[in-house]
Amino acid sequence: MQTFLHGRDLIGDLDFSKEEVETVLDVAWDLKRKRALNEPHAYLRDKVLAMLFFFSSTRTRGSFEAGIAQLGGHGAFIESKTTQISHGDTAKEIGEIYGRYFDGIAIRHCDWKIGNDYLNEVARNCRIPVLNMQCDVYHPFQCLADLMTIMEKKGRDLKKKKIVVSWAYAASYLKPISVPQSLVIQMPRFGMDVTLAYPKEFPLMPEIEQQAADEAKKWGTSFEIVHDMDEGMKDADVIYAKSWGPLMTTDDPVKGKALQDSYTDWIMDQRRLELAKSDAIYMHPLPADRNIEVTDEVIDGPNSVVYDEAENRLHAQKAVMALTMSYATIFK
Repeated sequence: MQTFLHGRDLIGDLDFSKEEVETVLDVAWDLKRKRALNEPHAYLRDKVLAMLFFFSSTRTRGSFEAGIAQLGGHGAFIESKTTQISHGDTAKEIGEIYGRYFDGIAIRHCDWKIGNDYLNEVARNCRIPVLNMQCDVYHPFQCLADLMTIMEKKGRDLKKKKIVVSWAYAASYLKPISVPQSLVIQMPRFGMDVTLAYPKEFPLMPEIEQQAADEAKKWGTSFEIVHDMDEGMKDADVIYAKSWGPLMTTDDPVKGKALQDSYTDWIMDQRRLELAKSDAIYMHPLPADRNIEVTDEVIDGPNSVVYDEAENRLHAQKAVMALTMSYATIFK
């Protein structure tokens, strides 16, 4: 158990070692138990978390704000449009100044080719932990909640369990690629065989796909890419089917939408669910485009764990905050 995480940033999924992620999960389960039993756990009394949002949120804001309160602290919700960022405040200035006001800074910035760089620039100029609530490259807290949920449903030994991370059609907008990217680099470290399924115009960042292959080799698992949704579903223990934009092909929203609309048949439905193992679980970070991205029959069916998954955002985030923020201003 790696216990000294005080003052650490969590921006990319591999910022924490496998052993450190296991520590986060152990703490998350303990905090989940304490909440269920109504046991007080105010480990961050008088601590304040700045929550800076450049991108709208339902679960992320709610779970971080509730989580810091349950830990005895306070969450300051800051919508970027209400600040002077658009009028000249730089990432360096946010890091320097908010680092002196707060005990942790959590940032959600998903703009393509901007978000991750922004978080890292804040972190380079900040004396307190910087936590990634989602950027254009990674979504580490979603991935921690996903891993926690998979272990609850499939056991802590995930060796040779297959997860398929599949693209699915959505009509709403071109979604970030950060969720699938976090999944494919994190899950091999815990023994899972990863199949990544997408239409050929929807790859992930090449360096992320290479990193996923490298992690699979390191941990003795497998990583494969297929371009057929049905093929990806075969014998899966975990199905994670969601939409993302064709950002490696084009970042033009009109061209991207045209590409997206050419694959309306990539829907997660009951027929595809039945290609997986009978006890396979269906996961999605939400919100989903119902009956476009996934049918009601699947997302509301007995194989779906999407609400347990959403709940575990709270517990996983509380664990990271408790571990990183308790002595942040002393140790960073």
